[in-house]
Amino acid sequence: MASGASGQWAWILGLAVLGFVVSAVSTTVLELERGVFVAIWAVAAVLVWGLYSSRTRITIRTQLERRWIGGLVAGLVIGALLVVTVLRQPGSDAPGGGALVMHGLWLGLVYGLVDALMLSILPVLILYAGRPAGELQEPVSRLRWAAAALLGSAVVAAAYHAGFREFRNASLIGPVIGNAVITFGYLASGSPIAPLLAHVTMHLAALIHGPATTVQLPPHY
Repeated sequence: MASGASGQWAWILGLAVLGFVVSAVSTTVLELERGVFVAIWAVAAVLVWGLYSSRTRITIRTQLERRWIGGLVAGLVIGALLVVTVLRQPGSDAPGGGALVMHGLWLGLVYGLVDALMLSILPVLILYAGRPAGELQEPVSRLRWAAAALLGSAVVAAAYHAGFREFRNASLIGPVIGNAVITFGYLASGSPIAPLLAHVTMHLAALIHGPATTVQLPPHY
């Protein structure tokens, strides 16, 4: 991985461009079905994580073992708050029976995990966790890089959602703020379980409340 702050922001820019291209081409240009889009987005996430992990030697297992109790608490609290935002939207028909299980695994679990990785976890790992340990021991420096991680996460989230036609207006503010809350939970807890659990909870709630009307499950045509 490129060294220094410039290299870190190059990674953030790359994530933002990739997110926009995947969402824009898949949905605005090709108008692919939601499940197909998720498959493409998941492949992109696996490739990016493989590249990042190979260059930094950071593993998923190591990250999940860090402060996992705090991550569970933060994920459950933030997930509950996000469920409230889902329930405030108009409902629509949801799949039932076996279809609900299948859609829950794909649109709830997989879609949620991929969004968490690309929009929250990677920006924090790149801009905050990638700093020297001694630098993060200084309170001012720690806050500065935490703010940078929040900004980086917001940039990636904004670019990704801007690829969807439905967010190319003031409605873009909503997902950027929501993702910032999730990313803050990661920074506060120190565990990636927080954003993973929060994103998955939000996606599952959106699926059950009605995928045709809940904005947390783009695209909508």
